[in-house]
Amino acid sequence: MKLSTKGRYGLRAILDIALNQHSGPVTIHSVAQRQEISERYLEQLLITLKQNGLIKSIRGFQGGYVLNKEPKDICVGDVVRALEGPIAPVECVDDGCQGSCPRMDFCVTKNVWNDLKIAIKQVLDSYSLEDLVKETKNLQSNAYDYYSI
Repeated sequence: MKLSTKGRYGLRAILDIALNQHSGPVTIHSVAQRQEISERYLEQLLITLKQNGLIKSIRGFQGGYVLNKEPKDICVGDVVRALEGPIAPVECVDDGCQGSCPRMDFCVTKNVWNDLKIAIKQVLDSYSLEDLVKETKNLQSNAYDYYSI
């Protein structure tokens, strides 16, 4: 099971916005350059993040994107669910689709898939953007210390 580029690039993009919004709205062009993502694809991801209330756009000459909430209030799971949909390895444990499998009442593998869904959700929801911002700054600081020796 793999996340698509939507989830991976979308998380990188919203993290980039969190790291760079201190000087005002962050442009698609600047995120695309730093993250090496095409502007057209990035625009699609940002529209979805905006529709899900995670970021907002500022129009005009000095416009761009900013977080719609504090970084501590946005978890990685929020971003992944917005871009990838429900976190469920199989349809029968998807909260929105339960009851769709005729084998549900006697399928023992459903327990495995449900436990996997719960574990993935717990991990993704345990990291906030604030955690990732702090870790990024820590890595950058350590890299600076390493190269300045």
